Amino acid sequence: MADQPLLLALDQGTSSSRAAVFDRNGTLVASASAPLPINYPADGWVEQDPDAIWTSQCQAMSQLHRELSDVQRTAVVSCGITNQRETTVLWRRSSGRPCGPALVWQDGRTADICKAWTDAGLAENWCQRTGLLLDPYFSASKIRWMLDHQSEAAAAADADDLCFGTVESWLLWKLTDGRRHGSDMSNASRTLLMDLEQRCWVDEFRDHAGLPSGALPELLPCRGRFGAIAADLPFGGTPIEALLGDQQAATLGQLCLHPGEAKCTYGTGAFLVINTGTTVRRSNAGLLSTLGWTDAEGRPTYCLEGSLFNAGTVVQWLRDGLQIIDKAAEVNELALSVTDSGGLMLVPAFTGWGTPHWDPQARALMVGLTRNSSRGHIARAALEGIALSVATLVELAETALGHGLGELAVDGGAAASDPLLQAQADSTGLTVRRPVNLESTARGVALLAGIQAGLINDLEDLVPERNTGAQQFHPQIAPLQRSQWKSRWDDAVKRSLGWHG
Repeated sequence: MADQPLLLALDQGTSSSRAAVFDRNGTLVASASAPLPINYPADGWVEQDPDAIWTSQCQAMSQLHRELSDVQRTAVVSCGITNQRETTVLWRRSSGRPCGPALVWQDGRTADICKAWTDAGLAENWCQRTGLLLDPYFSASKIRWMLDHQSEAAAAADADDLCFGTVESWLLWKLTDGRRHGSDMSNASRTLLMDLEQRCWVDEFRDHAGLPSGALPELLPCRGRFGAIAADLPFGGTPIEALLGDQQAATLGQLCLHPGEAKCTYGTGAFLVINTGTTVRRSNAGLLSTLGWTDAEGRPTYCLEGSLFNAGTVVQWLRDGLQIIDKAAEVNELALSVTDSGGLMLVPAFTGWGTPHWDPQARALMVGLTRNSSRGHIARAALEGIALSVATLVELAETALGHGLGELAVDGGAAASDPLLQAQADSTGLTVRRPVNLESTARGVALLAGIQAGLINDLEDLVPERNTGAQQFHPQIAPLQRSQWKSRWDDAVKRSLGWHG
């Protein structure tokens, strides 16, 4: 394998940065990761240091570079970048220095800005053109807040020295030593600044965000020639040939290549994405229309998406907050120590609700506690809460598409949990398919880079291998039991909404 060309994927996530190399068949050869701190300076506020994001990614690259043989290092021919989306970075063009903390996609501090825009009658046009909703989740209101509250950002804007970008844009800038300021269309479609069908920046929306036109990154297709990794960095000289938001990359990595094929990624949050082909499918029930990926000419594949802000964070809370487990993997054994959740439900709205409620004021809660409730019941309810949240997204997607999904491909760290995936099958009535390698996000952007580099002719050729070694989870409860379970869940969720404490 070492003498075959290899593809490098840089996967910058919310809680860690990864670097991985794959062969032309999408088989993982080696990977490394580095942790990334998250700061919570106030309730609903979520920040990261842009320099820490870069340092973390460099650490992962350096570790991977050390672990590879000399032959493997020289075999790396192309690089793709995938990233946590919507997280917003402002920096000075002249120095490359960040103007302040990055506002993470989970950050809800801009709810009042979004409400003011809605009250001003801007929502219908904004949502129609972008496929999104006026919510703190997306970048536009974060930009507005940063310009209003970060003096360095305001000064840079006044001096025409400001750069805006989501994380792939920041990494592209840093990797190319400031030579390229660009954003690919999959990430740009998550900013509330790009017209989804015309695939261009919208000056009207940029003006509402207060962003000078010169601060916008160049709008790029998802694959192309975007520069090369700077010579003084690990893998220096490797061409950067693919950029993709993490959820779009995971959809591609799972080879959901045809309309109606769906995957769910369980990372920090949980994200259901369904391929809708060349058609923008819209939902009036809180699902998002988004751009999946483009070819080199910018021709798009679109997706329908449901976004939940908390999945892996639930397990982290059991470990770090409640301290009922020492390691994340222990949640599975603890959940399986009981036969059911004992009537307990855990609604995981720690940082508000995304789809379908879009309520930044929502908060997590547990209902159904009794004197018999144990650590095992809480662990099981936590995993079931993630699964039931996703089941709501599946139901809405099936309604929007007019047909059932049949199968759900899954990936991400929490997808290693058998009890979670069994709960997912039970709550949706779908067969759940887990691949051998859960790093679908890195795999997807590596495959896209491989196409651009000419190593891969057609991803369809890889589809027959999709089920090799995969595990399937089938529903084990009756439809009536599922309906009653979900009805109790809906009631619990309603209690979490509009929570002001």
